[in-house]
Amino acid sequence: LFCRNKHKPFLLFLSFLHSHTPLLTTEKFLGRSRHGLYGDNVEEMDWMVGQVLDAIDKEGLKDTTLVYFASDHGGWLERQEGKRQLGGWNGIYKGGKGMGGWEGGIRVPGIFRWPGVLPAGTVIDEPTSLMDIYPTVVHLAGGALPQDRVIDGRDLLPLLRGTVAHSEHEFLFHYCGVHLHAVRWHQKNTGAVWKAHYVTPIFSPPTAGACYDRGFCPCFGDGVTHHEPPLLFELSQDPSEAKPLSADTEPL
Repeated sequence: LFCRNKHKPFLLFLSFLHSHTPLLTTEKFLGRSRHGLYGDNVEEMDWMVGQVLDAIDKEGLKDTTLVYFASDHGGWLERQEGKRQLGGWNGIYKGGKGMGGWEGGIRVPGIFRWPGVLPAGTVIDEPTSLMDIYPTVVHLAGGALPQDRVIDGRDLLPLLRGTVAHSEHEFLFHYCGVHLHAVRWHQKNTGAVWKAHYVTPIFSPPTAGACYDRGFCPCFGDGVTHHEPPLLFELSQDPSEAKPLSADTEPL
């Protein structure tokens, strides 16, 4: 693909099956990591990404090609075999895949590479969305966004280049299927990030942090709790969403 299109614009969308269940890996990477089959998957996917980047560099396209790497959701915590975690791990963040608004299911890294245009080693601690990729690519291609529909994404180039300090997303809405579970507000004047949970899944067992008894957390019905008033967290101070604010603790 790179060789055929090196003299004209191209768009490559590449989805890896690795690190997604069912976990499969080649013999070359089997047992390579210290973290079981999931770790082997990550090792092999890292190698495959390296192969793609090497091909871009070999064709002399490194300085003219924007590369973006991301995940579509956090780890699937319920996917286990005994003590083996097959669906990933979300660190300090509560919840996982399919759990509405909890950070563990929706907070994923986004990694960009564009030498000569984007400064290397920069960390941008701002909420963005996979929806932003479409308007960003349209802008880079010199196109225009359609005017007959609402486009929720925003062009990321000003944020990536450092010409603006904050994401254009003041609010982000977090759904589980068609059901609104949480809303995030990025307070621009202070940098604080607030999140209100209207609906949360009922973990099973109750203190497990996931829906192990069900295999997957439901979005509605008897598998969720409706909060009135909503649970409120200040993510910049409590990224683990461990301490919901009350009338006594909420700052003015």
